[in-house]
Amino acid sequence: MAFLELHKANIGYSGVTVLHEITLHIEHGERVALLGESGAGKSTLLQTLYRQNAAQATLVPQDFALVRTLSVFHNVYMGRLHRHRTAYNLVNLVHPLRREVSAVRPVVASLGLEDKLYAPVGALSGGQQQRTAVGRSLFQGGAVLMGDEPVSSVDPLQSRQVLEAINAAFPTVVLAMHDVELALAYTDRVVGLENGRIVLDQRTAGLRATDLHGLYRAS
Repeated sequence: MAFLELHKANIGYSGVTVLHEITLHIEHGERVALLGESGAGKSTLLQTLYRQNAAQATLVPQDFALVRTLSVFHNVYMGRLHRHRTAYNLVNLVHPLRREVSAVRPVVASLGLEDKLYAPVGALSGGQQQRTAVGRSLFQGGAVLMGDEPVSSVDPLQSRQVLEAINAAFPTVVLAMHDVELALAYTDRVVGLENGRIVLDQRTAGLRATDLHGLYRAS
């Protein structure tokens, strides 16, 4: 049985079907990019997979879902709130404990945010906020990371840094992406969507960016 699986699934909202007859099998250890134009169904497919596997997955949402008044440290630490009692978390909120700072610091450093550890998230750029959201998921851990455009707000160099950190931390990765070059470089399989249907499912080995341009009619 596949690690993540959908079979002829029709998925939608408010009576409107967004995804049609979706059959998808993802094995443990695969790194999969969901590609396609805006509105093709990537985010809906990612959210569906996440809801079915929330107990073993961590999600990097497109809207970041950060607490802007709190620091980078606190937002990253929130990835493990569920591991501790409420009293412990409240103490750490008021005065970050040395052991937790020591645990969070290397995660933040891996994303190039070491000098922003105690900066309030609301004072950061969009790219720094996105890296903080990724850091929270890295700190949370799990069997699979699912990211909805997790590098959309960062520059090309930082994008590679973020994707390298994700791949180093998780055995299985599913990313909704727009950047074809990054998808080919950091995943081993691409699933292409068009109008809510899977129109391509192929290993990245041997693929070129031009092979995927058909997914983007405006290209």
